[in-house]
Amino acid sequence: MPCAPDVLKRVPLFALLDDDEMAVLAGQVELKTFSPRQRIYKMGDPGGRAYILVSGGVRVTTVDEDQQEVVIDEPIPGEFFGFASMLDQTPHQTGATALGESVCVEVDRHDISVLLQRKPLAGMDMLSVLGRQFHASQRLVRLRTMRDPNVVIEEQTTVGQRIADQVAQFGGSWAFITTFAVVLVVYTAINIVLGRSAWDPYPFILLNLFLSMLAAIQAPVIMMSQNRQDAKDRVRGELDFEVNRRAESEIQGLSGKLNHLGEKIDDIEELLRELTPSRR
Repeated sequence: MPCAPDVLKRVPLFALLDDDEMAVLAGQVELKTFSPRQRIYKMGDPGGRAYILVSGGVRVTTVDEDQQEVVIDEPIPGEFFGFASMLDQTPHQTGATALGESVCVEVDRHDISVLLQRKPLAGMDMLSVLGRQFHASQRLVRLRTMRDPNVVIEEQTTVGQRIADQVAQFGGSWAFITTFAVVLVVYTAINIVLGRSAWDPYPFILLNLFLSMLAAIQAPVIMMSQNRQDAKDRVRGELDFEVNRRAESEIQGLSGKLNHLGEKIDDIEELLRELTPSRR
């Protein structure tokens, strides 16, 4: 259906157009209404047209390497979607579906060329839209690549934290207990055998000093390692939360599709019931 100039005035990209230019552009573009859950375009469709959301809601999705549907954008009224494929004249790399009853302005390359001839600065607004979509794709790539918590933790570990982990790991092992017991036995045996010539006779005051110093140093190091373990658990928890949220979203999407299929089947059954008496 034809698009009224008043509709285009609510689009930020066309806010600088004067009345004549707005009327020309309104005569070229079309206004389309989409029903809830109606597919506006799917991946692989020819990218000859882009859309501007006027009202309602739209979800733009893509499919990752695991063949899972991932939401990359939910434009607000006044924003473009499907714009890059339209300019490049390549098949759509994403799919768009109306969340509810939505109204969109359909735009093609010729409409954009007329707009740029009359208002060259409008191109900067278009580039801003493309930049935002590009950043959203980058965030998607980063989220998809940071799935191994061990890799994430390893990248965030400093030299001091590595040393603390190694000290705590050795201090909590049988090797440390055995070595420490052997050193204590040898130390006390030598001082007992030397008698009055011993450098640390009974009750081994110097040994107690060394043990106190060791405990004073070892305790904070072990606490540092424990704090590191808490940080590791927090990172793992955050990554598990992201995975669970994606799983929940996918389950909800599957439930919605199943409900939609159930409704369609009910419609078909109702249609068959209406047609059956007429044939008799």
